[in-house]
Amino acid sequence: MIALSDVRDAAARIEGRVRRTPVMEADPSAFVPEGAPAPAKLWLKLELTQHTGSFKARGAFNRILRAAEEGLLGEAGVIAASGGNAGLAVAYAASQVGAKAEVYVPETAPPVKVARLRALGATVVQVGVKYNDAYEGAIKRAKDTGALFCHPYDQREMCAGQGVIGLELFEQTGGEVDTVLLAVGGGGLMAGVAAALEGQATVVGVEPSTAPTLNAALRAGRPVDVEVSGVAADSLGATRAGEIAHAVAVRTGVRSVLVSDEAISAARRRLWDEYRLVVEHGTAAAAAALRAGAYRPAPGERVAVLLCGANTGLSDLA
Repeated sequence: MIALSDVRDAAARIEGRVRRTPVMEADPSAFVPEGAPAPAKLWLKLELTQHTGSFKARGAFNRILRAAEEGLLGEAGVIAASGGNAGLAVAYAASQVGAKAEVYVPETAPPVKVARLRALGATVVQVGVKYNDAYEGAIKRAKDTGALFCHPYDQREMCAGQGVIGLELFEQTGGEVDTVLLAVGGGGLMAGVAAALEGQATVVGVEPSTAPTLNAALRAGRPVDVEVSGVAADSLGATRAGEIAHAVAVRTGVRSVLVSDEAISAARRRLWDEYRLVVEHGTAAAAAALRAGAYRPAPGERVAVLLCGANTGLSDLA
């Protein structure tokens, strides 16, 4: 469980290490179905401009810097299991603080992501054909070496670091934002932002219907495994919501809405066509909630859409 105090601590810790990403006003009518009610105001939080192209750098810095403060960051450095945004963020943060980084990825990881991890100075270890194979290998390696394990979403420091986005957004909108729409995979981003905005704004988690981790957890009363597939599986590929995410969602009243692959792809193209914003399919899920009518704002409601990542191919945007 995390609270606002954890997020404020993280904000102080990572200040100067991460970018304060911009917020832009958008045309509300462009993001809702024709004839449907539009938000009174709509903002886009451009976290896709963060270091390594996603919000994950915030949590990675908070995890690593907190460990250093507590004397838990030794010569063995840090270990993560991810061929995607989490691995890139950990590798980048480690390079900035002078720590070694080892990232476990499945043998099926795209060569371009492996190359980027190595370019950031990480040692890349390829194990098995699934993420779980890499995860188990990383856990064992961390135990054997004493390296600091960085979970992609279910650690307090990770969640609190991501929550700094919520503090920024609230300030940048002059405290006017009523609702924040954001994509959910394992739920670390949602947990952090919901804790940061508790009592100030509502957070709505948006998930592909083919990867409903939070939705399933809220219905079951606990995190449960789900089958994951679809266009956003590369970034929203967690097979269950984190324990921290579920607890914060229940405490703060976070809702989950589901969107189709078709709606995600359409929202992604819309962001490109209207604003020349290049986002991942997973990121586009947040905008798809409005565009597909999965989330319908109340009269006068002021909404922010968090665009959390841009590590994607360009060939299918136009």
